[in-house]
Amino acid sequence: MSSEPAPYVPKNVLITGAAGFIPSHVTNRLTKLYPNYRIVALDKLDYCSSLKNLEPSYSCPNFKFVKADITSADLINHLLVEEKIDTIMHFAAQTHVDNSFGNSFEFTINNIYGTHVLLEACKLTKCIKRFIHVSTDEVYGETDLETDIGNPEASQLLPTNPYSATKAGAEMLVMAYNRSYGLPTITTRGNNVYGPNQFPEKLIPKFIILAMKGERLPIHGDGTNVRSYLYSADVAEAFDVILHKGVIGHVYNIGTKKERAVLDVAADICKLVGKNAKEVIELVQDRPFNDQRYFLDDQKLKKLGWQERTTWEAGLKMTLDWYTKNPDWWGDITGALHPHPRISNIAPSHDEGCLLQLVKGSKKASGSDLKFLIYGKTGWIGGLLGKICEERGIAYEYGLGRLQDRSSLMQDMIRVKPTHVFNAAGVTGRPNVDWCESHKVETIRTNVAGTLTLADICREADILVMNFATGCIFEYDEQHPLGSGIGFKEEDKPNFTGSFYSKTKAMVEELLKEYNNVCTLRVRMPISSDLSNPRNFITKITRYDKVVNIPNSMTVLDELLPISIEMAKRNCRGIWNFTNPGVVSHNEILEMYRDYIDPKFKWQNFDLQEQAKVIVAPRSNNELDMTKLKNEFPELLSIKDSIIKYVFGPN
Repeated sequence: MSSEPAPYVPKNVLITGAAGFIPSHVTNRLTKLYPNYRIVALDKLDYCSSLKNLEPSYSCPNFKFVKADITSADLINHLLVEEKIDTIMHFAAQTHVDNSFGNSFEFTINNIYGTHVLLEACKLTKCIKRFIHVSTDEVYGETDLETDIGNPEASQLLPTNPYSATKAGAEMLVMAYNRSYGLPTITTRGNNVYGPNQFPEKLIPKFIILAMKGERLPIHGDGTNVRSYLYSADVAEAFDVILHKGVIGHVYNIGTKKERAVLDVAADICKLVGKNAKEVIELVQDRPFNDQRYFLDDQKLKKLGWQERTTWEAGLKMTLDWYTKNPDWWGDITGALHPHPRISNIAPSHDEGCLLQLVKGSKKASGSDLKFLIYGKTGWIGGLLGKICEERGIAYEYGLGRLQDRSSLMQDMIRVKPTHVFNAAGVTGRPNVDWCESHKVETIRTNVAGTLTLADICREADILVMNFATGCIFEYDEQHPLGSGIGFKEEDKPNFTGSFYSKTKAMVEELLKEYNNVCTLRVRMPISSDLSNPRNFITKITRYDKVVNIPNSMTVLDELLPISIEMAKRNCRGIWNFTNPGVVSHNEILEMYRDYIDPKFKWQNFDLQEQAKVIVAPRSNNELDMTKLKNEFPELLSIKDSIIKYVFGPN
């Protein structure tokens, strides 16, 4: 007595085109029903896809969205390895036949080349245990009107339009990779699908929306063309069954024997919305070629245990109800409602709000677990933050996007789903701030525009930004004289404009006051225990021929960077002077360097007038009031004690 094979159980599933109509229903179903499966949803967010379609999955901890194009080979290869993908459900495709007559090359690129990229990535990474390729009933070509026998899976492929030809071509590649390389593939061919979330270039949502608007329903040709329609929830269940029970190397039709002429579909919709079909139906010019009928043999899938559950009447009513409740789901759809829509006439989907909602949902799902997104990987502070996170077991990733590129920052948010963002990126100039004097636009772009863009995106996603700023926006004055011990407080207005770098930092600090999700940390003359680092203030002045000798507030990173992480945990916001209490002069530091490191070390001083001859922009000298930070962290050491403990002592 033979027993059925055990159902396939995936671990990490990649769903391509996931924000589209059918795959979004599949994604939401799998994410909800199988919490142990990790679902990675990939979509390039073309005009007919929307992240709103994936809202049910936003808060699920097993869900991740990646905005990407399947034609990007390097990205796909990286993704399969990085996410440990073992299963692919490949839905991504251009699917509207009308568009294929006017822009067939786009269909070849997406449907054939995109599939080839995926297959080649699977071959190279050797990690895929199941590859489900989603095709269409249209690859069979036209079915005879007189026959009552549907096309079985072994039928010859005879596509009649550019869309179905590219889908058939993709199928040939899938078959070849199965036979030549043993790739574990399954192919599906489905009838027409309808239901909530469908972009209204397709027949049923287009007719529903036009009927609701009281406009005419354009029907290609004479309207006698026959199609079979399945409700979206039933199709999602079919893919669930194929994922778990489908046999490698096989093809499965997803179909129904219940057919309807296009005229009858229009009449049923008119009846539901209370319109007279004869008055609103309008026959228009037909497509260059319009198959009269597609008819599938659906027995093979039924033997796996699937069956159609939703009647036409019930499904159409639920679909109408959804479009009635969500009239603005797709934004401007004027171009899609045209009798013969083209991609160029259709406005793209703008989903930034949904992206941010996705990030918010993922934060809630993660609970109290910390995950930091750090900008400034190649910088000094950014690198040190990563090391601290590793030592403390805090999950973190570095940002890949550029601060001034909003879309790339959005992708970082989606990829990482952070609880906090640390911004240690910025232009300080190499080897020093004099560089900014001759690169003003570049300095503005990063220090002002980039920082504000990051803060704005994080505000919309309700994420706290720990922004490493500078205290070099003040200089000693009559109210804060040198040697008085009176430091500049957080609320004091910057008074130093000697360098363009400082101007940009003061400018962005003022603007960031309007963002209640930002914690601004004013760092000054940073010091660390790594005396080989050329950015280290101690290292700098030991290499100068001459130095000035002025007391300044300074930041010992070894002590204060861990405090910045604690501040993030405590949800600290607003402006904070971020130095050690007290001041230390250049000579005092060099004396310690001589005493602890190099007994033979010597140096020379010069005054500010002499210094001005060898630098382009003046430098800031000041003392910051550390009362606020000291009250929050009473254990904070004075600058001299901190230098001895964290810098010279260990060395």
